[in-house]
Amino acid sequence: MKRRDLLKTIPVTALGMAVAPAEAAVPAPPDTKPLKIPGGRQKFEAERDAKLNAEKFFTPHELQTVTVLADIIIPADERSGSASQAGVPAFIEFMMKDQPRSQTPMRGGIRWLDNTCVKRYGKQFVQCTKAQQIDMVEQIAYPAKATPDMTQGAAFFSLMRNMTASGFYTSQIGIKDLGYVGNVPNQWNGVPDDVLKQYGLAYEDRELAWWKE
Repeated sequence: MKRRDLLKTIPVTALGMAVAPAEAAVPAPPDTKPLKIPGGRQKFEAERDAKLNAEKFFTPHELQTVTVLADIIIPADERSGSASQAGVPAFIEFMMKDQPRSQTPMRGGIRWLDNTCVKRYGKQFVQCTKAQQIDMVEQIAYPAKATPDMTQGAAFFSLMRNMTASGFYTSQIGIKDLGYVGNVPNQWNGVPDDVLKQYGLAYEDRELAWWKE
């Protein structure tokens, strides 16, 4: 092809490129799910809860450690399930994001626990035997009796115990374990007879007939 003929083809090619550009990728629409607003919550509260629930604080190892500790604090028995069965680990995960001031004591406490177990037993807390785990917990479960080298662990365990109890006794399993009934419909049978007699009062026949209906 001669140079003149080649130059003649350039405008055509350029024009073709101008009128037929490659199709641009169309971004997929964001995956939006309708926000659920539980009873008693306002929209801004539900939005904040959803945001915190979407975030992650604990690593898998940390969450496993929290789960083991929670079940040592409140194990399953003949009356109710354990702390983990009541959803306590998820509750503590949420509280770490809801109350960021607790993040450093919690994460630092787990690290202290693992380091101490490695020194005492040669392995991290969750890898220890049940007897070793209980032995470790007994060293930090009673702050007044904790030795100086266990005070940090005692502070951490107190945090874990408080959060475990809060999460358990606000769950369905925990409320049932307490035997708490709350506000329930009741039947009013009138003032007791002994109280009426004390004040020299009595119901009229029409009132008694109304209650029997």
